[in-house]
Amino acid sequence: MIDHNHALSLTRQARALGISRGSVYYLPRPPSAADLALMRRIDRLHLDYPFAGSRMLQGLLNAEGHSVGRRHVATLMRKMGIEALYRRPNTSKPTPGHKVYPYLLRNLPVIRPNQAWAMDITYFPMARGFVYLAAVVDWFSRRVLAWRLSITLEAAFCIEAVEEALARYGTPDIFNTDQGSQFTSIDFIKTLTDADVKISMDGKGAWRDNVFVERLWRTIKYEEVYLHACTSVPEARTAIARYLIFYNTRRPHSSLDRKTPDQAYFNTPKPILAAA
Repeated sequence: MIDHNHALSLTRQARALGISRGSVYYLPRPPSAADLALMRRIDRLHLDYPFAGSRMLQGLLNAEGHSVGRRHVATLMRKMGIEALYRRPNTSKPTPGHKVYPYLLRNLPVIRPNQAWAMDITYFPMARGFVYLAAVVDWFSRRVLAWRLSITLEAAFCIEAVEEALARYGTPDIFNTDQGSQFTSIDFIKTLTDADVKISMDGKGAWRDNVFVERLWRTIKYEEVYLHACTSVPEARTAIARYLIFYNTRRPHSSLDRKTPDQAYFNTPKPILAAA
């Protein structure tokens, strides 16, 4: 809204808009190489010790030779969109206008595709920089129905993934997420309510509620992300697309009686292996 070529001075424009003059000149700085290295290490530690908060992660990093304070670790965790996963009292209040829905999947047997879908976001490290990956997953078959990459944690890329999943695979009975701001946003909720989907949200810090999506992130990162350091967002998008085709169509799951997610979702039998 600030026009550097306007007849009004920048100071008067800032005053008219009710913003500080300093913000007019602020340019966001990308994370330093040292911070990116720390974020990549924090990401791995978070996968191995999801219950670790900033204090524990600081201790683990210091033990590895990284000199970093707890507050800086907490800042990087917020930037990455991660937090310690453990059950604790929910004393936080939702943003005004953002409704938090109850958890609907506790003790509910999920016995068929499209009975329940889940969605989550994870930090995706690259050789230089990072992006965020959001995915819609069928709870029964573990099939990834739609996904998107984004350089910010806005709700728009999550909504795009949901809209694609609804258009391609129909409507689930229940859609489960955590209580992240992307999933409690008015536009995201409207996308689901317009499709007449029941909305379910994990209890804050209740890691068991969405644990299999956390397992999906661990699988993707250890089998793809950490083996191939992508150098750009297009390269990361191509790599994730390639891996998720493999994940859905060829990778068997022990929890699915060694079926692939595609076989479980589309109710097709396992292939018969020829005798050696």
